[in-house]
Amino acid sequence: MATTAMAARCIPQLTHRTSRGPRQLLYPDPVDVSFLIPAYNEASTISEVLDRIASLGLDCEIIVIDDGSTDATAEIVASHPNANGQPVRLLRKKNGGKGSALRHGIPHCRGAIVVIQDADMEYDPHDVPMLIEPIRSERADVVYGSRLSGGQPQRAYMFWHLVGNRFLSLLTGLLFNTTLTDMETGYKAFRSDVLKELNLTEDRFGIEPEITAEICRRRLRVYETPISYYGRTYDEGKNITWRDGFRAVFVLLRARVRPLR
Repeated sequence: MATTAMAARCIPQLTHRTSRGPRQLLYPDPVDVSFLIPAYNEASTISEVLDRIASLGLDCEIIVIDDGSTDATAEIVASHPNANGQPVRLLRKKNGGKGSALRHGIPHCRGAIVVIQDADMEYDPHDVPMLIEPIRSERADVVYGSRLSGGQPQRAYMFWHLVGNRFLSLLTGLLFNTTLTDMETGYKAFRSDVLKELNLTEDRFGIEPEITAEICRRRLRVYETPISYYGRTYDEGKNITWRDGFRAVFVLLRARVRPLR
């Protein structure tokens, strides 16, 4: 009953401002939460991610964007049992990177809240109820799951990744006057209408700083909450590199001077 009431309170936000003025309802049959999952060669973990989301018991839809996988990722998703009465939706595209996959999937979301969920089990779906609570209670437009604020289990991971993350968070604070502790986190929740209005263009991991810059420039209500983090090594399949760090700096600086759309 409580979940239904929360969903009802969020659903009127599923609107879009058209060029002709009034807001119009995007979807006739919205759900409470959309899970947006970009996936590239994640056959070893995608099934567990889907199972853990289903175990939450949320009124949700699950959208997996297969970004040109060469393993069995798409086949596993296509044969996965329904979650909470909703079929797992599989979108397939040529390989273009995480940002390309997210931009492809965002228009398909029917939820009042959208959660970006990685397919590699670095982030545990059991943290999602805590992640979306500030949006459900109408205090936040966006919530970041912080790996660096303490209070939840953290795998000890690569030192230079930590240094790079702290530097990028500091640069974000200087450029956009914010106190975000983990601007590169892969766990983010949004009001659906807010996410769909962001001007996103990045194809690879530059989507993370681009999202952060966009929400800061729009002066949205942003909250952080501690989350667990079970990071992978490069041998275990981690894809982000130092080159993506330099790209993140460029994206942040470009966003600072780019006209707001």
